[in-house]
Amino acid sequence: MKEFMLLIHNDANSKLAFTPEREREFLEACKVYIEDLKKNDQLISAQPLVREGVMLSGHDGHWEKAPYREHKEVIVGYYHIKADDLDQAIAIAKGNPEFAYTDTARIEVRPIKMKEETTAYLYPVG
Repeated sequence: MKEFMLLIHNDANSKLAFTPEREREFLEACKVYIEDLKKNDQLISAQPLVREGVMLSGHDGHWEKAPYREHKEVIVGYYHIKADDLDQAIAIAKGNPEFAYTDTARIEVRPIKMKEETTAYLYPVG
């Protein structure tokens, strides 16, 4: 199996209007999604990201720090998964609860490079 990163993008304020009940429903749906991935041996890790932080840029000792929430869309979490190929990874991503609970969700499905072909360097795994 190959490894993929599902980067969950959503509007920074996508869940502000959730009632406490809607928030619980969403979190329960996420739990079910995660448990299904675990049961199918497709999940390596998954974590939500706090919607705060900084955007760092610069070089040569000159650094700039900007608030992360400055952008309308943020990465709200990730799933590190195993799948046979990109099509299967996309199918897994389509089942993510973000799509059912918000209309601003987007999921970036990216293969993970395990080996540097030009140098044969194997990237470390957790």
